[in-house]
Amino acid sequence: MKRSILSLGVLFGLLSGSALANDFSVNVGAISVMPDDSSGALNVVESVAGLDANSTGVGVNTNTQLGLTFDYALDSNWVIELVAATPFSHDITGTGSLAGVKIGDTKHLPPTLLAQYHFDIGSDMFKPFVGVGANYTTFFDDQVSPEVKNLLVATGVASTDDSVDLALENSWGLALQAGVNVKVNNDWGVHFMVSKIDIDTTGDVRLNGNTIESVDVQIDPYVAMVGLRYTF
Repeated sequence: MKRSILSLGVLFGLLSGSALANDFSVNVGAISVMPDDSSGALNVVESVAGLDANSTGVGVNTNTQLGLTFDYALDSNWVIELVAATPFSHDITGTGSLAGVKIGDTKHLPPTLLAQYHFDIGSDMFKPFVGVGANYTTFFDDQVSPEVKNLLVATGVASTDDSVDLALENSWGLALQAGVNVKVNNDWGVHFMVSKIDIDTTGDVRLNGNTIESVDVQIDPYVAMVGLRYTF
């Protein structure tokens, strides 16, 4: 929570000064991260559990949070948008031979900065747009599941007194976006957007601080938001 409050405070501070010279808008609503994921195999787990090679993987579930996006209009067509949200929480589960087995969970913040082009279609009520930009995703509060530790203990890899934890690498990636702003009056409107974001990470399972399993995960989510829009 402290991390999200600090991030939002910095964003407001950076953007509020710009609103004095140009149109500044804030969009608030529900934002969902829907992973289109794939991963490498959990080769060590396969070995100790007697599973077929390359028969496992991991997946990440969908999560919805409060979304906040900040728009700074450079002119009638070009807009800079910063996408923020309260922290997302995801369960990490096994796939293939480990389908349904919980591997762990994580939280992340994925601030995204985009340059948008807003199309003139002859109506001030509707402003469709497309955008391209960069995403930075930071993972935190990574935790390995009891099921994974029990498996390691049962196969003799770890003892009950050992520390088993999970760590995910942060990610930089490309973001593409499309959406529309619907104007209700001079101040209020509705904001719709869908983005595709490149988020790749490596998850490490660590035993007493030493990595014993490492897997590359391509989360690559679709991100959708619907919210209220206020223009200052």
